[in-house]
Amino acid sequence: MKLKLLDVLTASLVTLAILYPGIIVFNLICGRHIELVNTQNLSCQVTKIKKGYNPLSLQLESINTPQFPANRKLSRHNFFVQLQILAEQYKIATILQWLVLFTPIGIGFGILGYDRYLVYRAAVLKAQVEMLERLWQQSIEQ
Repeated sequence: MKLKLLDVLTASLVTLAILYPGIIVFNLICGRHIELVNTQNLSCQVTKIKKGYNPLSLQLESINTPQFPANRKLSRHNFFVQLQILAEQYKIATILQWLVLFTPIGIGFGILGYDRYLVYRAAVLKAQVEMLERLWQQSIEQ
């Protein structure tokens, strides 16, 4: 039973080690795709034209009054806070990726270590039993 569990764990660790780079790349691609979709949705919302408006009048209005608040600038504090939040999210994501990788490996090493400990304890117990049997045989002979 222990050998089967060890074989399954070894196979899962090797599979995870082989697939982990692919998982990271897939995660990066999905993140970029979500950003692209959000950007496209925002651009569609900005250029959405309501029914009943004359396109020429809409163009004249947009030339006179810009739709985007270009005059409004981000304060440096707000910009740095946003950068700090992004950096913390990246750090957390990196830590979680390493945790996902090393958790099964740590569990595997724990199982291997415990198995070796059980073998060691069995050997010590066997040596103690042999010593007690020798002492018992000596006490019988005397």
